[in-house]
Amino acid sequence: MRELTKAEEQVMLILWEMKEGLVKEVIEKMEPPKPAYNTVSTVIRVLEGKGFISHKAIGNTHIYFPLITEEQYKHFAFDKVMNNYFENNYQSLVSFLVKEKNMDMNELDELIALAENLKNKK
Repeated sequence: MRELTKAEEQVMLILWEMKEGLVKEVIEKMEPPKPAYNTVSTVIRVLEGKGFISHKAIGNTHIYFPLITEEQYKHFAFDKVMNNYFENNYQSLVSFLVKEKNMDMNELDELIALAENLKNKK
């Protein structure tokens, strides 16, 4: 799996939500200013080439749908962040969240409880 560009990610978020759709329908879901039809069509063809989506042809119409789930991409993206920024160390991640994102004690307690719960399930 490869990292998505911002434009590709925007299209994928819409397709994950819609489950399937035409280029025109993807554009309708986008925030203004809406890109040109050809721009979105090109992004969709790139995503298809990368193996993120496929299509069904009905006459001259193509209905696009995701091949990669949002959950699969979340795992990939999170693993990339963990490797590149936190040296695969969850303690570094938690430390960052507490310091930089002003995590309060209740949120920290919830995170610790979640980690302990997951640890006990192993």
